[in-house]
Amino acid sequence: MLYSTIKVATYKNPICAAFSAVLLLSMTSCVSNTATVHQNRVNATTANTSDYCQSQDLEATHKNQNTQQRAMSCMLAQLQHYQQKDKTAQQQYFAYKAQAWLNYAIHKDSMYSRSPAGLEAAKSAEVILQALKNGSENDLVLIQDISASSALMRPDLWATLSALKDSGGIISAPREIAFSEVALIWAATDQCEHNSRQAGSQFRMADRWLEQAREAFVNTHDSKASVALEALIVRYYEQYSPFDANDDRCNGQVLPTLDQI
Repeated sequence: MLYSTIKVATYKNPICAAFSAVLLLSMTSCVSNTATVHQNRVNATTANTSDYCQSQDLEATHKNQNTQQRAMSCMLAQLQHYQQKDKTAQQQYFAYKAQAWLNYAIHKDSMYSRSPAGLEAAKSAEVILQALKNGSENDLVLIQDISASSALMRPDLWATLSALKDSGGIISAPREIAFSEVALIWAATDQCEHNSRQAGSQFRMADRWLEQAREAFVNTHDSKASVALEALIVRYYEQYSPFDANDDRCNGQVLPTLDQI
């Protein structure tokens, strides 16, 4: 599977993809500089590309990519099927979340990162895609604990995210909520590994996605629901604020539910 491939190949021959940390919506990849390097990359992997790619996918666009890159590209292509308007909001949300995780994994690998964050992201994407293909996305949790490679930072944004999920905000903004969630985790990891300046762009991105999700919710609900959302945000903030990682250390975080107050 893809996760096994990345785990084997990460420290030997990282993906040479050039990915912008500012955009979660795009993915590009580049070709190895020499045939020897390309062959070494292929030999360093064990993934069966057929797990994600049909025979026609190996033509043209993907023919110069190594096994790892082709699997990534084909996973992204498969996720598009679940992002269409004829799918349920929950299917769309998880498909966009898997896309964001893949983009995160590609970015970490392109930065030659030895952090486990990229491997966790790839695994998360693969688990989601398999659930979507099996029709078992209802078994996936909507409010997921933060992994050990990240932390709870910006409790105000996390509070908004959880409140929107609890209020059915995924129905009106599945993409925005999915992207904001991964951006928050990405930002905290960057702050722990590097500095607040580098993490700032991801926090700002998460903020923008959440503002769009909040606006979509307000536009599709009455004033009573909007007031209830604001009250829920406050409750979640009170719950999350004591866990704010002010020391910039990433040790993960179990997100308590409101009934644990």
